[in-house]
Amino acid sequence: MKEFKYVITDPEGIHARPAGMLVKTVKEFACDIKIAKDGKAMNCKAIFGVMGLGAKKGDEVTLTFDGADEEKAYEEVSKFMQENL
Repeated sequence: MKEFKYVITDPEGIHARPAGMLVKTVKEFACDIKIAKDGKAMNCKAIFGVMGLGAKKGDEVTLTFDGADEEKAYEEVSKFMQENL
């Protein structure tokens, strides 16, 4: 299992457009990917779960990757987060 912590830098936090892009990105991978904030973890492949976290600018989120392609997913999703959120 791999883990990636990231502090949201987007002034609007995780809103609809980047949440949709994130879900589209993670659905390419077979591994289980969760996003968590303040001890609340959600399935990163479900847009309502991602948006339900209410992550704002300055909040730290933790993404966990568990499964066969977790290494590739970790690399791609980490890059996505840094470029878009």
